[in-house]
Amino acid sequence: MLPLKLAPASGFKILCLGAHSDDIEIGCGGTILQLLSSHANVDVSWVVFSSGREREREARTSAALFLKQAKRHKVIVKKFRDGFFPYEGTRIKEFFETIKGGLDPDLVFTHYRDDRHQDHRTISDLTWNTFRRHLILEYEIPKYDGDLGSPNFFVPLKQKICARKIKYICDVFQTQSNKAWLTEDTFQAMLRLRGVECAAPDKYAEAFYSRKLVLAEL
Repeated sequence: MLPLKLAPASGFKILCLGAHSDDIEIGCGGTILQLLSSHANVDVSWVVFSSGREREREARTSAALFLKQAKRHKVIVKKFRDGFFPYEGTRIKEFFETIKGGLDPDLVFTHYRDDRHQDHRTISDLTWNTFRRHLILEYEIPKYDGDLGSPNFFVPLKQKICARKIKYICDVFQTQSNKAWLTEDTFQAMLRLRGVECAAPDKYAEAFYSRKLVLAEL
């Protein structure tokens, strides 16, 4: 396994896309926390596509926690209808074009293409449709459907970063506290399993799917 080191240049721009208020945090929250703790020159655009009044409050509260160390950040919370994204495709695609018009990100985080949740798949498909020449990492979300796959891109995380990620999610997203997956042990188990798969020094990691990766210089 060949380790690759991300060396963000001045003004490194990250775009995080999530169908629902807790998706970004669950899928790539640890990676965001660790990246921002190591680099002071990162700008983050954080987009949540579905929310209600309480879910928007949670989304903004959580984003503020995860993005505290960003050089600059912008949080956008939309109100596309939860569960109906395939049927809202035209409007969501139009919004993607608005994002593209104002941002040229160096790295994009989005949903896994083969996620069984229809909203997640829609966001993933439109991400690739819109940001065709960008570095895109697809994150995973544990759920009842059992759609976890075999990721090919791993980010080893420090234990203290994992603890912060788990605490922020469980503390903030109280509207989801009745869901079977919103537990500390669920998130810790995911991080530990992916840590095993990449021999992470601190035992924990987040995992992603990279469809296309170009090495510009060797």
